[in-house]
Amino acid sequence: MGILERGKDGKQSKVRTKIVANRKKHALQSEVRKHVEAGSALYTDDLNSYRGLTEFQHGVVDHAVEYVDGKVHTNGLENFWSLLKRSINGTYVSVEPFHLFRYLDEQSYRYKHRKDDEGNLLNDGQRFDIAVRQIVGKRLTWDRLTGKDESITA
Repeated sequence: MGILERGKDGKQSKVRTKIVANRKKHALQSEVRKHVEAGSALYTDDLNSYRGLTEFQHGVVDHAVEYVDGKVHTNGLENFWSLLKRSINGTYVSVEPFHLFRYLDEQSYRYKHRKDDEGNLLNDGQRFDIAVRQIVGKRLTWDRLTGKDESITA
């Protein structure tokens, strides 16, 4: 599942992803309520599972009819999924389900850091530089890296 916060005032959009058990109403709506502030504008496709999110300004676009209705569209998140699929098919070829959250995290990072503050596209080296600057003072143990640290959840 993905939730995209559209950028304001020309700033980058941020995406959040989560592995959900299914596309049923309870699974999806609980994640939306956990990560989206009540009263916010919420734009989704016409999946029945999104019906009933009345605490939001919920706009729905039915892709069988149209892809955009003014500000109501899911194009940004569709772009994210397209980039993820291309990276899997072109770079990783195969993804084990128990590692999927890691691929989602990587693609979320790439998406968040695709441009700099002036709107210029960043390359992999520039994204790597940003990541390295964020690790100063942090420690990664072997157990945590290999998933043996029980205090870490996916």
